[in-house]
Amino acid sequence: MARVMVIEDEDNIAIALDFLLTRDGHDHSRMSTGAGAVEALRAARPDLVLLDVMLPEVSGYQIVQELRADPEMKDVRILLMTARGSVVERRKGLALGADGFIAKPFDLAELRAEMARVLDQSGS
Repeated sequence: MARVMVIEDEDNIAIALDFLLTRDGHDHSRMSTGAGAVEALRAARPDLVLLDVMLPEVSGYQIVQELRADPEMKDVRILLMTARGSVVERRKGLALGADGFIAKPFDLAELRAEMARVLDQSGS
């Protein structure tokens, strides 16, 4: 199973993600703000980041940009999650280097399928 870092400020969503990730056997941890996220990701080296776009202090988009600018973090898969699921938001996230994009609220089966697709890209 994968090592997953969840960066999500909404507790109800984080609880649902914790349930899903635990049930599926993933090793996971959570941050609830964007501040310090890049440093935490460099230390943890997860296989996958479930990253909210709208976070306190530092946005998910900024985190994607910083990770993609770091050659040592280029293999980390990033799945953006946002309540603003417009085509423009999706294009922006993917253009910045995210590997996937899912709109909230999402069905857990939909999230599981998107996680599998993104992880499969990396060979994890």
